[in-house]
Amino acid sequence: MTTEAVVGLLAEPVRLRVFSAVTLGATTLPEVVETAGASPKEAAVALRRLTDGGLVEQTSDGLRSRYEEFKKIARTVRPERSSEEYGSGDERTEVLLRTFVRDGRLVRLPAQFRRREVLLRYFVRRSFDPGVIYPEKTVNDKLREWCDGGETDHVTIRRYLIDLCLLGREDNQYWLREDVMPTE
Repeated sequence: MTTEAVVGLLAEPVRLRVFSAVTLGATTLPEVVETAGASPKEAAVALRRLTDGGLVEQTSDGLRSRYEEFKKIARTVRPERSSEEYGSGDERTEVLLRTFVRDGRLVRLPAQFRRREVLLRYFVRRSFDPGVIYPEKTVNDKLREWCDGGETDHVTIRRYLIDLCLLGREDNQYWLREDVMPTE
């Protein structure tokens, strides 16, 4: 069974509901109809397609989903973890960066406060030079580079950098705070 075949089988809403019903324990057509909220005809057609596709099988005990096949395929298409090195000098930071950064872009922010702070501290040290005062447009441009294609916008990141005291701000001018300067 290929990934494309599984996606094709489950792309139709009725088949997805029928597969879910069988996975949740429906073993007969009437149980599938009730659980999936499908008409008997829709459920029968979906079951035939799912059985032909190898995701559902008829056993002596009734219908059974072959979700282990589904899991196996899902695991084969799992994106590989990045092996990119960021040069942070700290293995925990490297793991964090490999989780939330792809190709130099922030995919999403960690929900956990400490992790978010470590990630933002890493970025701010690499994007802003000590002793330089940046106009807001430049800061926005730098932050947009981090956020391009991710879930978080540059304005949110800028707010976090100010709130975490990583950047100073006055009259639309920004600077790297002295206590954040790189220790390298």
